Amino acid sequence: MDARTEQIAANLAAVRERIATACRNAGREPESVTLVAVTKTYPAEDVARLAELGVRDVGENRDQEAAPKAAAVPGVRWHFVGQLQRNKARSVAGYADVVHSVDSLRLVEALSDAAARAERDTPLGALVQVSLDDDEHRGGALTGQVEKVAEAITASPHLRLLGVMAVAPLDWTPDEAFGRLAAMSARIRQRFSGAHGEPDWISAGMSDDLESAILHGSTHVRVGSALLGKRTPLG
Repeated sequence: MDARTEQIAANLAAVRERIATACRNAGREPESVTLVAVTKTYPAEDVARLAELGVRDVGENRDQEAAPKAAAVPGVRWHFVGQLQRNKARSVAGYADVVHSVDSLRLVEALSDAAARAERDTPLGALVQVSLDDDEHRGGALTGQVEKVAEAITASPHLRLLGVMAVAPLDWTPDEAFGRLAAMSARIRQRFSGAHGEPDWISAGMSDDLESAILHGSTHVRVGSALLGKRTPLG
């Protein structure tokens, strides 16, 4: 095991222990939370190292980084977690298993068309990104639009509604943010559970606030710097 792999292994063990402790404190089983390793600005070699260490869920924020990494490292589940431009939908639908950041009816349409063209074996998973503070200048569907976006996803045979995602606003406490997201998740589950499954994913929590997210029901935490360290972004 080389030095970089040892470093990542130590970080991974620490993150998994944080998740396990948070789950115990919340009265949950650790297996109820999936770790999504966010590898933006890090090379495909680090993705391969994570895979060797047992990480099977990998997240990326930018298609121009994600597409070549997905081609280089098969055998993991790729989660697209960043803001997605509609003109990138076709590329993302070719390699991603899940898009966490679906925030508009137009993006639903673009992803549905792209998934159909990709001739996927299974529908593309989709989560509605929620704007918890209703700031239209940041990513996420305004709270009054969330159910409309979810309904559009369920109407497409090429997409599968999995749940909701959010990033805690900077001026909110994590508990306030994730408590609101949990309430939105309950509304989505109540309305859209049925023949196509239960949209029970809550994608919430990152390196600095995963404990609060797990307390409020997060099923998928998106962790980057706590696993891979801080690094100057690639050009």
